[in-house]
Amino acid sequence: MNSPTTPVVRGAALALLAAALFGLSTPLVQRFGLGLGPFTTAALLYGGAALVALVQRRGAGQEAPLRRTDAPRLLAMVLAGAVVGPVALAWGLQRTSGASASLLLTLEAVFTAVLAWRWYGEALGPRVKAAVALLLAGGALLVWDQGLAGQVQQLGLLAVALATVAWGVDNTLSRGVAERDPGQVVLVKAALGALATATLALLRGEPLPATTSALALLAVGASGYGLSLRFYLLAQRQFGAARTGSVFAFAPFMGALGAFALGERAPSALLALGGALMVAGVVLHLLEDHRHEHEHEALEHEHAHTHGDGHHLHRHDPMPSGPHSHWHRHEPMRHSHPHVPDAHHTHRH
Repeated sequence: MNSPTTPVVRGAALALLAAALFGLSTPLVQRFGLGLGPFTTAALLYGGAALVALVQRRGAGQEAPLRRTDAPRLLAMVLAGAVVGPVALAWGLQRTSGASASLLLTLEAVFTAVLAWRWYGEALGPRVKAAVALLLAGGALLVWDQGLAGQVQQLGLLAVALATVAWGVDNTLSRGVAERDPGQVVLVKAALGALATATLALLRGEPLPATTSALALLAVGASGYGLSLRFYLLAQRQFGAARTGSVFAFAPFMGALGAFALGERAPSALLALGGALMVAGVVLHLLEDHRHEHEHEALEHEHAHTHGDGHHLHRHDPMPSGPHSHWHRHEPMRHSHPHVPDAHHTHRH
Protein backbone atom coordinates (compact mmCIF):
# COMPACT_ATOMS: atom_id res chain seq x y z
CA MET A 1 0.00 0.00 0.00
CA ASN A 2 1.24 3.48 -0.81
CA SER A 3 2.50 5.56 2.11
CA PRO A 4 1.68 9.28 2.33
CA THR A 5 5.14 10.08 1.01
CA THR A 6 4.97 8.10 -2.23
CA PRO A 7 4.93 9.91 -5.61
CA VAL A 8 1.49 8.42 -6.36
CA VAL A 9 -0.07 9.97 -3.26
CA ARG A 10 1.68 13.33 -3.72
CA GLY A 11 0.89 13.41 -7.43
CA ALA A 12 -2.74 12.43 -6.90
CA ALA A 13 -3.22 15.12 -4.26
CA LEU A 14 -1.74 17.81 -6.53
CA ALA A 15 -3.80 16.62 -9.52
CA LEU A 16 -7.01 16.59 -7.45
CA LEU A 17 -6.33 20.15 -6.30
CA ALA A 18 -5.75 21.21 -9.91
CA ALA A 19 -8.94 19.38 -10.90
CA ALA A 20 -11.06 21.11 -8.26
CA LEU A 21 -9.87 24.57 -9.30
CA PHE A 22 -10.34 23.94 -13.01
CA GLY A 23 -13.61 22.06 -12.65
CA LEU A 24 -15.32 24.80 -10.68
CA SER A 25 -14.18 27.35 -13.25
CA THR A 26 -16.28 25.84 -16.08
CA PRO A 27 -19.78 26.87 -14.88
CA LEU A 28 -18.35 30.23 -13.78
CA VAL A 29 -16.94 30.84 -17.27
CA GLN A 30 -20.37 30.07 -18.68
CA ARG A 31 -22.04 32.54 -16.31
CA PHE A 32 -19.60 35.46 -16.53
CA GLY A 33 -18.76 34.92 -20.21
CA LEU A 34 -22.40 35.21 -21.28
CA GLY A 35 -22.65 37.59 -24.23
CA LEU A 36 -18.87 37.87 -24.68
CA GLY A 37 -16.88 36.68 -27.67
CA PRO A 38 -14.90 33.44 -27.20
CA PHE A 39 -11.55 35.14 -27.86
CA THR A 40 -12.31 37.87 -25.32
CA THR A 41 -13.24 35.25 -22.74
CA ALA A 42 -10.05 33.28 -23.37
CA ALA A 43 -7.93 36.45 -23.17
CA LEU A 44 -9.36 37.38 -19.78
CA LEU A 45 -8.92 33.86 -18.41
CA TYR A 46 -5.27 33.68 -19.37
CA GLY A 47 -4.73 37.29 -18.38
CA GLY A 48 -5.76 36.28 -14.85
CA ALA A 49 -3.47 33.24 -15.03
CA ALA A 50 -0.55 35.47 -16.05
CA LEU A 51 -1.19 37.85 -13.15
CA VAL A 52 -1.15 35.11 -10.53
CA ALA A 53 1.96 33.56 -12.12
CA LEU A 54 3.88 36.79 -11.55
CA VAL A 55 3.96 36.09 -7.82
CA GLN A 56 4.57 32.34 -8.15
CA ARG A 57 8.18 32.37 -9.30
CA ARG A 58 10.55 30.59 -6.95
CA GLY A 59 14.04 31.78 -6.07
CA ALA A 60 17.09 31.01 -8.19
CA GLY A 61 18.54 27.61 -7.32
CA GLN A 62 15.22 26.12 -6.22
CA GLU A 63 13.79 25.38 -9.67
CA ALA A 64 15.29 24.70 -13.09
CA PRO A 65 14.71 27.69 -15.43
CA LEU A 66 13.26 27.48 -18.92
CA ARG A 67 15.73 27.19 -21.80
CA ARG A 68 15.71 28.44 -25.36
CA THR A 69 15.28 24.88 -26.57
CA ASP A 70 11.89 24.83 -24.80
CA ALA A 71 10.52 27.59 -27.07
CA PRO A 72 8.97 25.35 -29.80
CA ARG A 73 7.23 23.22 -27.16
CA LEU A 74 5.93 26.30 -25.32
CA LEU A 75 4.58 27.84 -28.53
CA ALA A 76 2.75 24.60 -29.34
CA MET A 77 1.35 24.55 -25.79
CA VAL A 78 0.12 28.13 -26.22
CA LEU A 79 -1.59 27.33 -29.53
CA ALA A 80 -3.30 24.17 -28.27
CA GLY A 81 -3.93 24.97 -24.62
CA ALA A 82 -4.26 28.75 -24.46
CA VAL A 83 -5.93 29.50 -27.81
CA VAL A 84 -7.79 26.52 -29.33
CA GLY A 85 -8.84 24.93 -26.00
CA PRO A 86 -10.35 27.93 -24.17
CA VAL A 87 -11.87 29.45 -27.33
CA ALA A 88 -13.59 26.16 -28.22
CA LEU A 89 -14.79 25.80 -24.63
CA ALA A 90 -16.12 29.36 -24.46
CA TRP A 91 -17.97 28.91 -27.78
CA GLY A 92 -19.38 25.55 -26.74
CA LEU A 93 -20.52 26.73 -23.30
CA GLN A 94 -22.82 29.26 -24.95
CA ARG A 95 -24.52 26.42 -26.87
CA THR A 96 -24.88 23.61 -24.33
CA SER A 97 -25.48 23.10 -20.62
CA GLY A 98 -22.62 23.72 -18.20
CA ALA A 99 -23.20 20.40 -16.44
CA SER A 100 -22.97 18.32 -19.61
CA ALA A 101 -19.99 20.30 -20.88
CA SER A 102 -18.23 19.83 -17.55
CA LEU A 103 -18.73 16.07 -17.63
CA LEU A 104 -17.58 15.78 -21.24
CA LEU A 105 -14.29 17.42 -20.27
CA THR A 106 -13.43 14.03 -18.71
CA LEU A 107 -12.44 12.95 -22.23
CA GLU A 108 -9.37 15.15 -21.82
CA ALA A 109 -7.97 12.33 -19.66
CA VAL A 110 -8.47 9.83 -22.49
CA PHE A 111 -6.58 11.91 -25.04
CA THR A 112 -3.83 12.68 -22.51
CA ALA A 113 -3.35 9.00 -21.63
CA VAL A 114 -3.22 7.86 -25.27
CA LEU A 115 -0.81 10.63 -26.30
CA ALA A 116 1.43 10.00 -23.27
CA TRP A 117 1.56 6.34 -24.26
CA ARG A 118 2.47 7.16 -27.87
CA TRP A 119 4.87 10.05 -27.24
CA TYR A 120 6.58 9.04 -24.00
CA GLY A 121 6.02 5.30 -23.85
CA GLU A 122 4.15 5.51 -20.53
CA ALA A 123 2.86 2.07 -19.60
CA LEU A 124 -0.86 1.43 -20.19
CA GLY A 125 -1.73 -1.95 -18.73
CA PRO A 126 -5.08 -3.79 -18.97
CA ARG A 127 -6.52 -1.87 -16.02
CA VAL A 128 -5.63 1.50 -17.54
CA LYS A 129 -7.05 0.49 -20.91
CA ALA A 130 -10.31 -0.58 -19.23
CA ALA A 131 -10.43 2.79 -17.47
CA VAL A 132 -10.01 4.61 -20.79
CA ALA A 133 -12.81 2.51 -22.31
CA LEU A 134 -15.16 3.45 -19.46
CA LEU A 135 -14.33 7.13 -19.91
CA LEU A 136 -15.07 6.89 -23.64
CA ALA A 137 -18.37 5.12 -23.00
CA GLY A 138 -19.39 7.79 -20.52
CA GLY A 139 -18.54 10.55 -22.98
CA ALA A 140 -20.57 8.84 -25.71
CA LEU A 141 -23.63 8.77 -23.43
CA LEU A 142 -23.26 12.50 -22.78
CA VAL A 143 -23.18 13.24 -26.51
CA TRP A 144 -26.31 11.10 -26.94
CA ASP A 145 -28.04 12.88 -24.07
CA GLN A 146 -27.33 16.30 -25.55
CA GLY A 147 -28.27 15.13 -29.04
CA LEU A 148 -31.77 14.45 -27.72
CA ALA A 149 -31.90 18.12 -26.63
CA GLY A 150 -31.43 19.38 -30.21
CA GLN A 151 -28.77 20.15 -32.83
CA VAL A 152 -27.60 23.37 -31.18
CA GLN A 153 -26.82 21.50 -27.95
CA GLN A 154 -24.96 18.87 -29.93
CA LEU A 155 -22.81 21.44 -31.77
CA GLY A 156 -21.92 23.04 -28.45
CA LEU A 157 -20.88 19.70 -27.03
CA LEU A 158 -18.76 18.94 -30.10
CA ALA A 159 -16.94 22.25 -29.54
CA VAL A 160 -16.26 21.20 -25.94
CA ALA A 161 -14.94 17.87 -27.27
CA LEU A 162 -12.55 19.83 -29.51
CA ALA A 163 -11.34 21.65 -26.40
CA THR A 164 -10.57 18.30 -24.73
CA VAL A 165 -8.45 17.25 -27.74
CA ALA A 166 -6.54 20.54 -27.61
CA TRP A 167 -5.95 20.27 -23.87
CA GLY A 168 -4.93 16.62 -24.23
CA VAL A 169 -2.19 17.74 -26.66
CA ASP A 170 -1.29 20.60 -24.31
CA ASN A 171 -1.08 18.25 -21.28
CA THR A 172 1.19 15.85 -23.12
CA LEU A 173 3.46 18.61 -24.38
CA SER A 174 3.68 20.11 -20.89
CA ARG A 175 5.25 16.88 -19.60
CA GLY A 176 8.43 17.99 -21.33
CA VAL A 177 8.66 21.16 -19.18
CA ALA A 178 7.25 19.74 -15.93
CA GLU A 179 10.74 19.74 -14.41
CA ARG A 180 11.13 23.48 -15.12
CA ASP A 181 10.06 26.30 -12.80
CA PRO A 182 6.23 25.95 -12.86
CA GLY A 183 5.74 29.65 -12.15
CA GLN A 184 7.85 30.52 -15.18
CA VAL A 185 6.04 28.01 -17.40
CA VAL A 186 2.61 29.32 -16.35
CA LEU A 187 3.69 32.95 -16.84
CA VAL A 188 5.06 32.43 -20.35
CA LYS A 189 2.14 30.28 -21.50
CA ALA A 190 -0.54 32.52 -19.98
CA ALA A 191 0.99 35.79 -21.16
CA LEU A 192 1.41 34.56 -24.75
CA GLY A 193 -2.06 33.01 -24.74
CA ALA A 194 -3.66 36.22 -23.44
CA LEU A 195 -1.80 38.31 -26.04
CA ALA A 196 -2.77 36.00 -28.92
CA THR A 197 -6.46 35.74 -28.02
CA ALA A 198 -6.77 39.48 -27.19
CA THR A 199 -5.32 40.31 -30.61
CA LEU A 200 -7.79 37.96 -32.33
CA ALA A 201 -10.66 39.46 -30.30
CA LEU A 202 -9.74 42.96 -31.52
CA LEU A 203 -9.39 41.79 -35.13
CA ARG A 204 -12.83 40.15 -34.99
CA GLY A 205 -14.37 43.25 -33.42
CA GLU A 206 -15.70 41.44 -30.36
CA PRO A 207 -17.45 43.75 -27.87
CA LEU A 208 -15.57 44.94 -24.80
CA PRO A 209 -16.69 43.25 -21.57
CA ALA A 210 -18.38 45.04 -18.69
CA THR A 211 -16.11 45.76 -15.73
CA THR A 212 -17.85 43.20 -13.51
CA SER A 213 -17.55 40.42 -16.08
CA ALA A 214 -13.93 41.28 -16.83
CA LEU A 215 -12.89 41.21 -13.17
CA ALA A 216 -14.80 37.98 -12.56
CA LEU A 217 -13.17 36.22 -15.51
CA LEU A 218 -9.73 37.47 -14.46
CA ALA A 219 -10.33 35.97 -11.01
CA VAL A 220 -11.58 32.70 -12.52
CA GLY A 221 -8.52 32.59 -14.77
CA ALA A 222 -6.16 33.20 -11.84
CA SER A 223 -7.50 30.22 -9.89
CA GLY A 224 -8.93 27.85 -12.50
CA TYR A 225 -6.17 28.32 -15.11
CA GLY A 226 -3.14 29.82 -13.34
CA LEU A 227 -3.06 27.99 -10.00
CA SER A 228 -4.59 24.89 -11.54
CA LEU A 229 -1.87 24.69 -14.22
CA ARG A 230 0.84 25.11 -11.60
CA PHE A 231 -0.49 22.19 -9.54
CA TYR A 232 -0.97 20.15 -12.73
CA LEU A 233 2.68 20.60 -13.71
CA LEU A 234 3.82 19.60 -10.22
CA ALA A 235 1.61 16.51 -10.41
CA GLN A 236 3.11 15.53 -13.77
CA ARG A 237 6.53 15.86 -12.19
CA GLN A 238 5.47 13.33 -9.55
CA PHE A 239 3.81 10.61 -11.62
CA GLY A 240 3.70 11.32 -15.32
CA ALA A 241 1.29 12.70 -17.90
CA ALA A 242 -1.19 9.81 -18.27
CA ARG A 243 -1.88 9.34 -14.58
CA THR A 244 -2.09 13.07 -13.91
CA GLY A 245 -4.62 13.32 -16.71
CA SER A 246 -6.67 10.49 -15.24
CA VAL A 247 -6.84 12.00 -11.74
CA PHE A 248 -7.57 15.37 -13.33
CA ALA A 249 -10.66 13.75 -14.83
CA PHE A 250 -12.37 14.50 -11.51
CA ALA A 251 -12.48 18.15 -12.65
CA PRO A 252 -15.64 17.73 -14.75
CA PHE A 253 -17.56 16.33 -11.79
CA MET A 254 -16.62 19.37 -9.73
CA GLY A 255 -17.86 21.48 -12.63
CA ALA A 256 -21.10 19.55 -12.89
CA LEU A 257 -21.77 19.99 -9.18
CA GLY A 258 -21.09 23.71 -9.55
CA ALA A 259 -23.45 23.93 -12.52
CA PHE A 260 -26.27 22.22 -10.64
CA ALA A 261 -25.63 24.52 -7.65
CA LEU A 262 -26.04 27.51 -9.99
CA GLY A 263 -29.53 26.34 -10.89
CA GLU A 264 -29.18 24.22 -14.04
CA ARG A 265 -31.70 21.51 -14.83
CA ALA A 266 -31.59 18.27 -12.86
CA PRO A 267 -29.46 15.55 -14.46
CA SER A 268 -31.17 13.11 -16.80
CA ALA A 269 -30.82 9.34 -16.53
CA LEU A 270 -28.34 9.25 -19.44
CA LEU A 271 -26.31 12.06 -17.90
CA ALA A 272 -26.20 10.24 -14.55
CA LEU A 273 -25.21 6.95 -16.20
CA GLY A 274 -22.49 8.64 -18.25
CA GLY A 275 -21.13 10.30 -15.14
CA ALA A 276 -21.14 6.99 -13.24
CA LEU A 277 -19.14 5.28 -16.00
CA MET A 278 -16.60 8.12 -15.92
CA VAL A 279 -16.22 7.90 -12.14
CA ALA A 280 -15.67 4.14 -12.45
CA GLY A 281 -13.00 4.74 -15.09
CA VAL A 282 -11.12 7.24 -12.95
CA VAL A 283 -11.26 5.03 -9.83
CA LEU A 284 -10.08 1.99 -11.80
CA HIS A 285 -7.10 3.92 -13.11
CA LEU A 286 -6.16 5.12 -9.62
CA LEU A 287 -6.13 1.55 -8.29
CA GLU A 288 -3.24 0.64 -10.59
CA ASP A 289 -0.15 -0.72 -8.79
CA HIS A 290 2.91 -0.76 -11.08
CA ARG A 291 6.07 -2.43 -9.80
CA HIS A 292 8.79 -4.62 -11.30
CA GLU A 293 12.56 -4.88 -11.36
CA HIS A 294 13.95 -2.18 -13.63
CA GLU A 295 17.29 -0.77 -14.59
CA HIS A 296 18.37 2.87 -14.54
CA GLU A 297 20.97 3.89 -17.08
CA ALA A 298 23.37 6.75 -16.35
CA LEU A 299 21.45 10.03 -16.57
CA GLU A 300 22.40 13.69 -16.33
CA HIS A 301 19.77 16.43 -16.01
CA GLU A 302 18.59 19.41 -13.97
CA HIS A 303 15.42 19.72 -11.92
CA ALA A 304 14.21 20.49 -8.40
CA HIS A 305 14.95 17.56 -6.10
CA THR A 306 15.66 16.44 -2.56
CA HIS A 307 17.88 13.66 -1.22
CA GLY A 308 16.84 10.47 0.48
CA ASP A 309 14.43 9.24 -2.24
CA GLY A 310 16.69 6.41 -3.36
CA HIS A 311 17.58 8.07 -6.65
CA HIS A 312 19.44 11.29 -5.76
CA LEU A 313 22.55 9.86 -4.14
CA HIS A 314 25.10 12.52 -5.12
CA ARG A 315 26.79 14.40 -2.30
CA HIS A 316 26.95 18.06 -1.29
CA ASP A 317 29.18 19.81 1.20
CA PRO A 318 27.20 20.86 3.14
CA MET A 319 24.12 18.75 2.33
CA PRO A 320 21.06 20.96 1.61
CA SER A 321 17.97 20.30 3.70
CA GLY A 322 15.22 21.25 1.22
CA PRO A 323 14.42 21.25 -2.49
CA HIS A 324 17.15 22.62 -4.74
CA SER A 325 17.99 22.55 -8.43
CA HIS A 326 21.30 22.00 -10.23
CA TRP A 327 22.77 19.83 -12.95
CA HIS A 328 23.48 16.39 -11.48
CA ARG A 329 24.32 12.85 -12.53
CA HIS A 330 22.63 9.53 -11.73
CA GLU A 331 24.82 6.44 -11.74
CA PRO A 332 23.45 3.19 -13.23
CA MET A 333 21.46 1.01 -10.81
CA ARG A 334 18.97 -1.83 -10.82
CA HIS A 335 16.21 -2.27 -8.24
CA SER A 336 12.50 -2.99 -7.75
CA HIS A 337 9.89 -0.75 -6.15
CA PRO A 338 6.45 0.73 -6.95
CA HIS A 339 7.00 3.49 -9.47
CA VAL A 340 5.32 5.74 -11.99
CA PRO A 341 6.62 7.34 -15.21
CA ASP A 342 8.35 10.35 -13.67
CA ALA A 343 11.61 11.83 -14.92
CA HIS A 344 13.58 8.86 -13.51
CA HIS A 345 11.31 6.07 -14.79
CA THR A 346 10.98 6.51 -18.53
CA HIS A 347 11.93 2.93 -19.38
CA ARG A 348 9.91 1.07 -22.00
CA HIS A 349 7.66 -1.92 -21.29
